[in-house]
Amino acid sequence: QVQLVESGGGLVQAGGSLRLSCTVSPGTYMRYCVGWFRQAPGKEREGIAAINSDGRPDYAESVKGRFTVSKDIATNTLTLQMDNLKAEDTAMYYCVADANGGSRCDTVYYGQGTQVTVSS
Repeated sequence: QVQLVESGGGLVQAGGSLRLSCTVSPGTYMRYCVGWFRQAPGKEREGIAAINSDGRPDYAESVKGRFTVSKDIATNTLTLQMDNLKAEDTAMYYCVADANGGSRCDTVYYGQGTQVTVSS
């Protein structure tokens, strides 16, 4: 069974940066699509960044140019570097891994989540 453990959330002022990390176990899942979803209060959960099985990153328009997703297969770690944070980035952030061994994060497993709060 897959385990996804996030860390690095917290409170930051608008314009600041945070770095989220996720440990993925077993490491086999790092070969498939891995990424990040988020859910803001009163809104649906949305995918914001992913690395497909071919290694290409993909971003939602709302975070493109500000967030960077990366993975380290040697340590089974997925990272989300978030810069120039905005109040609307406030949400619970979830690490995800594709459940079907697919190239894209369509059906995913979720971690427990880590809260990111951006004060304006």
